[in-house]
Amino acid sequence: MTADSLATHLPLLNDYQQRFPLCPEPFAAIGAAHGLTPAAVLDLYRRWQADGLFSRIGPVIAPHRAGTSTLAALAVPDGRLDAVAAQVSAYAEVNHNYEREHRWNLWFVATAPDAAHLAGVLARIATETGCPLLELPLQTAYHIDLGFDLAAPPGRRPAAPAAATGGAPACALDGIDRALLGALADGLPLCERPYAPVAAAAGVSEAWLLSRLAEWLDSGLLKRFGVVVRHHELGYVANAMCVWNVPEERIDALGRELAREPGVTLCYRRRRQMPDWPYNLYCMIHGRSREGVLQLRDALAGRTGLDRHPGQVLFSRRRFKQCGARYQLSAGACHD
Repeated sequence: MTADSLATHLPLLNDYQQRFPLCPEPFAAIGAAHGLTPAAVLDLYRRWQADGLFSRIGPVIAPHRAGTSTLAALAVPDGRLDAVAAQVSAYAEVNHNYEREHRWNLWFVATAPDAAHLAGVLARIATETGCPLLELPLQTAYHIDLGFDLAAPPGRRPAAPAAATGGAPACALDGIDRALLGALADGLPLCERPYAPVAAAAGVSEAWLLSRLAEWLDSGLLKRFGVVVRHHELGYVANAMCVWNVPEERIDALGRELAREPGVTLCYRRRRQMPDWPYNLYCMIHGRSREGVLQLRDALAGRTGLDRHPGQVLFSRRRFKQCGARYQLSAGACHD
């Protein structure tokens, strides 16, 4: 797909990261809003997905609402990184797996139905790889997974960040709900009535599925339902995880302030793991160049006073795996 074509139809990729239509024929609804036929809309989404510009159209589940998860890192010796990354990515519970510039060089997110399952996965990874492991669970989300504004480079300014929260309690999902999450794991099929085959796979009606998705959005179980874009393929080739060691009495105020900064795409507090990892405040910055990301990081750290605290910048080098979190683990490996 040409750059001109993408620019012309960018709202279809950008605006439907949230509020994707919950109706039997969503691509017809999108077409009606943009002066396109349903067939033209489907053709655009199919081509964009084939080009890798987005991974899926589906749910982004709020942290710890349908299970539990953690960020983790391994310190992998030189020469073993590819092999160890493959071992980690082979776990269906692992949905993100990246190399970053640091002694702790392999960073991944693992999700599981409960804490015992997650602990078992981390223990097996540590044993199988023979590498030291950091476990860094989320404690407070200041700004997390609300999409990525492609029309406002180099990042986005949240219009109204949600209040900081340690996370609502996990939902007691029954078998039907978990079957529905499993059926949605790979996203909606790109067809005229995409919810119908998902509902059939979960053993529910299309109307019930649409109602349930609306309920989950209202309750906060889902952060959003829509297009999950791939930043790198859209030109945001540099991304950095920025971390600071902030005093406990200041972290919530600084976290809320940092979440309002332009260009900050994620911001949260995680548990320290002493003595190896003293950092507790994190943000992600995506940009079109390394220099741009560093300039943005220095500017926001200066405005917020974060440079008074010890910190580090960990740029991503390679993406080994990126897909949606899995809650029906029998589905196997991710394909996003």
